[in-house]
Amino acid sequence: MRQHQLLAIDTSTEIMSVAVSCLRNGVPHLWHSQGAAGAQASARMIPAILDLLAQAQLQLSDLDAICFGSGPGSFTGLRTACAVAQGLGFGAQVPLLPIDTLLAVAEDARWTALQDQSAITVTALIDARMDEMYAARYAYEQGQWSTLQPNFLVRPEDLQVSNIMAGNVFGIYGARIATHEHAPQQRIEAYPSAAALLRLAPQLLQQGAAIAAENALPEYIRDKVAQTTDERMAEKAARLQAQLGTPAL
Repeated sequence: MRQHQLLAIDTSTEIMSVAVSCLRNGVPHLWHSQGAAGAQASARMIPAILDLLAQAQLQLSDLDAICFGSGPGSFTGLRTACAVAQGLGFGAQVPLLPIDTLLAVAEDARWTALQDQSAITVTALIDARMDEMYAARYAYEQGQWSTLQPNFLVRPEDLQVSNIMAGNVFGIYGARIATHEHAPQQRIEAYPSAAALLRLAPQLLQQGAAIAAENALPEYIRDKVAQTTDERMAEKAARLQAQLGTPAL
C-alpha cells in the first residue's frame, strides 16, 4: 500500500490524541501529540493539529484524508472529534476517514504489546460509564484486521472470557471481569491513539471507507446519554436492598 499523507484525531476516551504521517525523503514519518480530553479538548486540538502539520511541512489541502475516531466512546468526545474533522475537511476539501475506536484499541495493543505475534484475537474494551463497557472482538492475521464480533454493550460480569483483552477498563472493572480457568489471560492497557488510527487507515482507504466531510457521523452504540433521576434513585434503592438482604418492592 502506498504511503498517504494523513491527519488523525481522537477524543473518544479520557485522552486527546493527534497525529500526522507522511513520507520525508522516502522514509515514513509520524508526528504525535496527546493530552487530556474533556471540555477544552476542541480548543486545544486545533493548535496541536496546526503545530504537527507545521512540523511535517504540510498544509491541510495536502492531506489525502483526515481520520477520526468515530466511536464508540465518550459522547462529548465523539462529537468533538467529528466536528473538528468535518470543519477541517470541508474547508480544505479533504475526505474524512471514520475509524472504529475499538478497532483502534486492538491495534494499539497489537503494536505496543503483541508485535511478535503474527496471528491474534483481541477483545477490545472502552469504558461506557453507567456500569457498562463497549466491546468488540477482532482477529489479526496476514497483516490485516477482521471483525469477529461487532460493537456491543456489556456489563463487566457478563463479558465472555477471552485470552487477550485490551482497553481502558481494567482499573475500573478489572475485578469484575472473569478470568480464564485453563489459560493465561493478557490484560493490556490500550486506547484508540491517533497513531493507531494512522496504521489502520491504509487498509480502510483501500477498502473505500473514505467519505465526504458532510456525511460524517459519530457512532454512539448507546442512544441514551444518562439515567434519569428516577432511574438513579431506583438503582440506589436496589443496591441498598441487596446489601440489606431485603426483597425489592
